Amino acid sequence: MADESVAGTLSGAAARQLSTVTKSAPQWSGITPRWLVPLLEWVPVEAGVYRVNRVAEPKAAEADVVCSPEGDADLPESFVDYETNPREFTLNAVTTVLEVQTRVSDLYQSPHDQVREQLRLTVEKVKERQERQLFNNEDYGLLHQVTPEQRIKTRTGAPTPDDLDALIAKVWKQPSYFLAHPDAVAAIGRECTRRGVPPATTNIFGGTFLTWRGIPIIPTDKIDVEKGKTTVLLVRIGYEKQGVIGLFQPGVPGEVGPSLSVRFMGIDKRAVASYLVSLYCSAAVLSPDAIGALDNVDVTKFHEYA
Repeated sequence: MADESVAGTLSGAAARQLSTVTKSAPQWSGITPRWLVPLLEWVPVEAGVYRVNRVAEPKAAEADVVCSPEGDADLPESFVDYETNPREFTLNAVTTVLEVQTRVSDLYQSPHDQVREQLRLTVEKVKERQERQLFNNEDYGLLHQVTPEQRIKTRTGAPTPDDLDALIAKVWKQPSYFLAHPDAVAAIGRECTRRGVPPATTNIFGGTFLTWRGIPIIPTDKIDVEKGKTTVLLVRIGYEKQGVIGLFQPGVPGEVGPSLSVRFMGIDKRAVASYLVSLYCSAAVLSPDAIGALDNVDVTKFHEYA
C-alpha cells in the first residue's frame, strides 16, 4: 500500500513501528463441518466394547402366529432365536503426541497462548481423522458395513432421481440422511434439475442442504472420489430405530470432551513438553437395512442447456 504521508510529517510506515497489530488465531482451511458426528446418536460403552445382538433370521417363513383362532384348537408355539456369534465393535483410538518447546511457549504466549493454540489445532486434526475413520475404517467404517444386498449401482453413471429412489427402496424404514461427497451433491443437483425436479432445501444445524423426497443430502469430503467415481450412502440413524449409532466411552482419563483425552506427558531434557491427545470411537449398524450404498456415481457429467 502506498505511503500517504505528507512531506515534513511522520510517515505511516514509521508510525506503525509504535502501534500494536491485532493478530488472529491460527486459521486452518483443513477444518470441515464434520456433519456425521453431530448427526449420529452416540451410545456409551463399557470396557471399550459394544456387542450387537441380532435375531437369527429363519431360512423359511414359519407360520407360528395365528390370527382370530376358532374354537378350542391348540395355539401355535413360538420363540425368537438369537445369533450365537454376534459381532462386537472395539473402540478405535485416534491418537497423536503434541510436542511444544517450552522456551517458545514461555516467551511467545501473548496475545495467543501457544500451548492452547497448538492443542486446539491438534484436536481439530484428530477430529478430522475420526470422521474419516467413521466412513473408511475397514472394520467399522460405514462404507464397509454395507451388505451386498444393500448395494446398488447407478443405471447410467450420473446420479439420477431414479437412482436415488432405488436407494430409498433399500433403506425405506424411516431413512434419515443421504451422505455424499460435495461433487456428488452437485451432480445430484444437476441431474434432478435437468429432469425438471430441482431438489428442495432444508436447514439443519444452521446449514442449508439439498433434499430428495424430503431426505437431507449431507456433504462430506470423507467419502472419496476416485477417477471421477464415488459412493452415495443412505442411513437410518438411532438406537430405537435399529439404525446407525456412534460409540464412545465416557470418563476416560484426561477427558476434555466425549471420549476425547488430553494428557500432559512431561518435559524431557530438551525442554520439550509433550501432550498425548486421544479420541476413542467406533460406529455400529444395528440392522443391515439401516444403511445402503449407491456405487459407481459419476460426478464428471455435465449438460448443455438451451
